[in-house]
Amino acid sequence: MSEEIKLKIWGDFACFTRPEFKVDRFTYPIMTPSAARGLLESIFWKPEIRWEIREVWVLKPVREIVIVRNEISRRQNERPFFVEDAGQRQQRSSVILKDVEYLVHADIHLLKRTESPKAKYLDQFTRRVERGQFYSMPYLGLREFAAYYSFPLGGEKPVDESLTIGQMLFDIARCESSGKKKMTFIKHYEDGSRIATGYSRSLYFPARVERGVLKIPSEGYRRLYRMEGIDVL
Repeated sequence: MSEEIKLKIWGDFACFTRPEFKVDRFTYPIMTPSAARGLLESIFWKPEIRWEIREVWVLKPVREIVIVRNEISRRQNERPFFVEDAGQRQQRSSVILKDVEYLVHADIHLLKRTESPKAKYLDQFTRRVERGQFYSMPYLGLREFAAYYSFPLGGEKPVDESLTIGQMLFDIARCESSGKKKMTFIKHYEDGSRIATGYSRSLYFPARVERGVLKIPSEGYRRLYRMEGIDVL
């Protein structure tokens, strides 16, 4: 069994928001590595493995459209609020992608604490894809943009387009810290899980699409694991 996973992903709309735009949403022209990882985790996830994205192929030409939507100004929390109240509803423009299709090349990286072979997890992922199973609905950047997926048929080819994207979001590291307590998250260990406190840090990389192929630098994952304090093989 090949250790590399190839998954075909498509949808009617997608929005992989660029973080430098604070008010209106403006999408990257292609799926980000973190979005691809999140989609794979929605299909199959275990605490002892990490998904690493190797390449993203663009199978359809990039098409952007502008939409205007009503959004709420803050998140729902323990204290509920009414959307109809003054100031809660805001009208925002979004530049999104239309009719997208990608081929994601990924690999499962085992953490040191697991004793199971990689083939076991690859086989579990294969069965879940063939049955159409997932833990949460896969989506393309925003939850309202549902994603569909299947294994490739074998004749997929990237589009003959090249573009320089610039600095693209690679992933977000969740760093445990007793001094900087800006967020809480779950950390998994051999004997269970616990709630940790710390902060998040965004990682970027210079991205360029060469003839429809975005290559992801593998050294970015080593940096991500070091920041999160994760032992890897």
